[in-house]
Amino acid sequence: MGSRPPLHNLSGWLRRACPAESQVLWGDSNMRWLNGFLRDEQGQDLIEYTLLLAFVALASAALFIGAGGSVAGIWTITNNQLVSANSSAS
Repeated sequence: MGSRPPLHNLSGWLRRACPAESQVLWGDSNMRWLNGFLRDEQGQDLIEYTLLLAFVALASAALFIGAGGSVAGIWTITNNQLVSANSSAS
């Protein structure tokens, strides 16, 4: 029982590792369900798109944080020019 179970055949590994306990604890229908669950790849696309969306969100946040200083500088220069124009017009 020192080896790690292969995920593609977890029920077979569990039956060989502890045959009496696996039958009592898991039962045949639960073992079939577990094997089917581990082999099912139906939600794989959803997980990949979610990871891609998370990466895009993080990259966008980093971009906005980096551009924040530039935008603040532009607003400061514009504000100073408006104050100067207002003073000379008065």
